[in-house]
Amino acid sequence: MDTQHPSAPSRARSRNAGHDHPNRGGLIHDNSRHTARFTVIGNHLAQHADLSLLAIGLGTHIQSLPPGARIDIKSLAARFPEGVARIAAALRELEKHGYLRRERLRVPDGRIVTRTISCNQPPAARHHRPGHESADRERERGGDRRGGDRSVRPDPAPDDCAPGPRRKVLPAVPSPSCSAPALLQAAADVLADLRRHDTRLLLSTADTTHLAPGVAAWLERDVTPAAVRRALTEGLPEGLLRRPAALLAHRLTALLPPPPPFVPPAPEPRVRHPFQNCDGCERVFRSPEPGRCRDCRAAPREGA
Repeated sequence: MDTQHPSAPSRARSRNAGHDHPNRGGLIHDNSRHTARFTVIGNHLAQHADLSLLAIGLGTHIQSLPPGARIDIKSLAARFPEGVARIAAALRELEKHGYLRRERLRVPDGRIVTRTISCNQPPAARHHRPGHESADRERERGGDRRGGDRSVRPDPAPDDCAPGPRRKVLPAVPSPSCSAPALLQAAADVLADLRRHDTRLLLSTADTTHLAPGVAAWLERDVTPAAVRRALTEGLPEGLLRRPAALLAHRLTALLPPPPPFVPPAPEPRVRHPFQNCDGCERVFRSPEPGRCRDCRAAPREGA
């Protein structure tokens, strides 16, 4: 009993020390592995420092939806208790930070629809941002203690989410009172024909889609396609046109003619019946069919 053990601890150690103690407080995860009906959401969205809680939740909901699901403001407002204004603000936040992108396309029947693209890893999220990876570092430390680095590298984002060259926004154009597919198609044909008269007016599909409502507003005001073409092509500046679509948008707005004056419908023409000879007095009168004149038809009644 008199043998000393200098390597023995001076006091008993607690079972868990430091941040691993269960009584320390804070979040404790009770996780189960998902095998079906789950979505992988990046921490760059779930822990985004600049997005509101509503935008983070809405972005998570959108990424969990199948392709083709409706995520317009009215559909989301019908699905969630938040109002239209709050949902619209959250969609703008997601669009600002690259999680949503909207494109206007023309479908085969001539209608213009808006397509919404959801990016699960926008370009800004691919770069390291200090202060957003504490959970990842803790997970990596846990993997090292268990015998290796088990961190999973995220897959590269699809090319569809990569930003293209930034273009200046085109000026607004007038809108027609009736967006009939035939009217918009006629407007697109006028724009596509401009390059035959001036090669500098070769427009892209996106520019044509933007300008078509403005041309349609001219056509519905009884302006002929030839008159629209002259208004857009005559008097152009010499030399290279850097932004022909912007110039055409300005002309469509600045030179928009007033609506045509109201013309009342013409009265129906008066019917003139052929001449007939009265069977009673031989008097000539107008009537659709032969017979007696008005006086002869009234004579028997007077005699009675």
